[in-house]
Amino acid sequence: MSAVFPVFMLLALTTLLAYLRANLIIWTGVFAVAFLTWGWLFGTPLLAWLIFLPVAIVLNMKLLRRLLVSRRLLNWFRKVLPPMSDTEQEALEAGTVWWDADLFSGRPDWKKLLAIPAPSLSEEEQAFIDGPVEELCGMLDDWEITHERNDLPPEVWEFIKKNKFFGMIIPKEYGGREFSALANSTVVMKIATRSMSAGVTVMVPNSLGPGELIMHYGTEEQRKHYLPRLAIGEEIPCFALTNLHAGSDAGAMPDSGVVCKGEHNGKEVLGFRASWDKRYITLAPIATVLGLAFKAYDPDGLLGDKEELGITCALIPTATPGVEIGARHNPLNAAFPNGPTRGKDVFIPFDWVIGGEKWIGQGWRMLMNCLSAGRAISLPALGTGSGKLASRATGAYARIRKQFRVPIASFEGVEEALTRIAGYTYRMDAARRMTAGAIALGESPSVLSAILKYHCTEGMRQVINDSMDVHGGRGVILGPNNYVGRIYQTIPVSITVEGANILTRSMIIFGQGAIRCHPYLLKELEAVAHPDNDRGVELFDAALFAHVGYTISNSTRAFVDGVTGSLLVSAPNTPLRYYYRQFSRMSAAFAFLADVALLILGGEMKRREKLSGRYGDVLSHLYMGSATLKRFEDTGLPDADLPLAEWSCQDSLFTMQTKLEEILENFPLPWFGSLLKWVVFPLGRPYRKPDDRLGAKVADILTTPSEARDRLTDGIYFKENMDDIVGRLDVVLKKVLETEPLEEKLQAGLGIKLAAANYLKSVEQGLSKGVIDDIEAKLLTETFNAVETIIAVDEFSADTSQKSDQLKSANA
Repeated sequence: MSAVFPVFMLLALTTLLAYLRANLIIWTGVFAVAFLTWGWLFGTPLLAWLIFLPVAIVLNMKLLRRLLVSRRLLNWFRKVLPPMSDTEQEALEAGTVWWDADLFSGRPDWKKLLAIPAPSLSEEEQAFIDGPVEELCGMLDDWEITHERNDLPPEVWEFIKKNKFFGMIIPKEYGGREFSALANSTVVMKIATRSMSAGVTVMVPNSLGPGELIMHYGTEEQRKHYLPRLAIGEEIPCFALTNLHAGSDAGAMPDSGVVCKGEHNGKEVLGFRASWDKRYITLAPIATVLGLAFKAYDPDGLLGDKEELGITCALIPTATPGVEIGARHNPLNAAFPNGPTRGKDVFIPFDWVIGGEKWIGQGWRMLMNCLSAGRAISLPALGTGSGKLASRATGAYARIRKQFRVPIASFEGVEEALTRIAGYTYRMDAARRMTAGAIALGESPSVLSAILKYHCTEGMRQVINDSMDVHGGRGVILGPNNYVGRIYQTIPVSITVEGANILTRSMIIFGQGAIRCHPYLLKELEAVAHPDNDRGVELFDAALFAHVGYTISNSTRAFVDGVTGSLLVSAPNTPLRYYYRQFSRMSAAFAFLADVALLILGGEMKRREKLSGRYGDVLSHLYMGSATLKRFEDTGLPDADLPLAEWSCQDSLFTMQTKLEEILENFPLPWFGSLLKWVVFPLGRPYRKPDDRLGAKVADILTTPSEARDRLTDGIYFKENMDDIVGRLDVVLKKVLETEPLEEKLQAGLGIKLAAANYLKSVEQGLSKGVIDDIEAKLLTETFNAVETIIAVDEFSADTSQKSDQLKSANA
């Protein structure tokens, strides 16, 4: 009998087992039957069993397997793995994993994701946004803040303090508002659409800094003393981490404190004699309490026999002798207070160490844990808010502004820019909301916070660049009537802070995600480091063999889904069902290729930043694509939003495909990369960029008043009147749409083409000839004049230090 059929059947069956992730017992049973059948068919049963039995016994008998296989591999791992620094270890252990772990699994559970309640604001939070936040935004004149004062007006500072804007994350028992992550994000986002400087000012005390550190790690005395004062602005906090010689490499900071005895409140106590030189510290020039990170040393053994104690965080009143504070940096003409702080031999009693003496040396862990949540809120809010503002304003402007007698939105080049603005904004907002929901569930997602920080600020850079291109000279000329220029100017601030974007992409997202989110890698590393060798072998054995099955399954799923178009993947029956299946396919491909790279490169992977960055891009788009799917579902599956969701998903799939191809083309073993490409893309490239027809539908959402446009831009501040620089765009857009039929009527009646040069004269002629009536003539004239207020720019007298006079057309 031919061997082809049984071999084919065995191959098909093993493929099915791998795809379904069958356990070792089932695999053993299947191969037992296969070898028995092979021996019976070809008369060699003894040989079949001699091949099969030893392997089956070793693999299924754990004690034997650990002795012959796992122990040897564990010893090898211990020799080849590079050492991990304390700061790396603490960064890896910070925060929690959430949906990112599902994406690393190779088969995300979509039912689980969609079952998570959509994040929402409480009645109290919504009332705050509709009340004090709205009122604060109405008080903000960004031109006055940035060009004239270089500061918020005194009445704005007072309003912020009085209404506890600095206490949004502080518990109510300490006088704060105890808002959710979504509320915090929504407040910062709305303020930033009115004034980026004001948004940053409110953001910082509610992000990484003394308030959050005290809440989580402070002593009860520190909480009772500082939190009520911070909540009402009686104390203004800042946190000093970055040193002249230590930016991204914070662990290399030379700022130090030496354990010594000193006088505090009339008593001799233990403390640190600290010196530091920090810069780029937001709110430092006005801070009353300084959060400080420094390296602690105990050369005299006053605390024990350990000389290097580690990074430590302390709270220092800025009035303390030796503290230098009050100078200003100029962060690209943004007006939020930012500056350096220095100290020379400042005595810091242990009572000022956050958490007290027991938390000495634990500062890096504290910072990483707090950053895991805070980084997912503040800067993503700024980026998303900028996208929403750009969407509403640029879409209206492109529909109002005409060249060659047609709206510039009609030109395909402009349409491309509008499509990107809308698509990126939809995706950023989806990720912002879903991550805020995770934090509300008690998660502190360290990897996802890095994804959010990077992609929302990079998305901000793209949409604002596109907005500037569409506005042309209108965006270039700064002044009271420019609503996009200052955002453009300050983009690098968001790109740089809380982890520079180059570092975040090339090292953190995948470098941290590969260990934290992988279902077995961290367990294997923990087994390698376990002090009890027998227990280490036991843990390593369990993780290793589960890992092998996981890798085999993901390679199989990637190949099978590639051949079948992911038709075997279980997915919700929604208009986006196709995309659920494709993201599952990309999850399997990503997980498989990540495993292969980690196996080949090991510890060298963290130095292959180009590869790591591309893997990070894939993981990021898997997450943002998931958020897009969930947002569409949470919104109620509105047909009007379908183009936005489809464009975002298609763009993410194409990006992931491109990054995976780049990974394979630059694989450490080129021939192996070519071989792997047949596994991941067996039928060639499955995805393409969103086509022009879909892009046109997306762009149309921005240029026409609709519920979809309102949903996309929900959360920004504007008043629909001619006095508001953004709201007047909506007023004029509606006028333009209303008058277009009248313009056609006028052109047909007079037999001419309307242009700016003859517009008002043609209206007069049309009225005199009875083509239009008085009401129609008035409407056309008002619309023409209103359009001029939109396309005009600010003019200044020779003394540009004075506030510009408003344009005559803007006052008309």
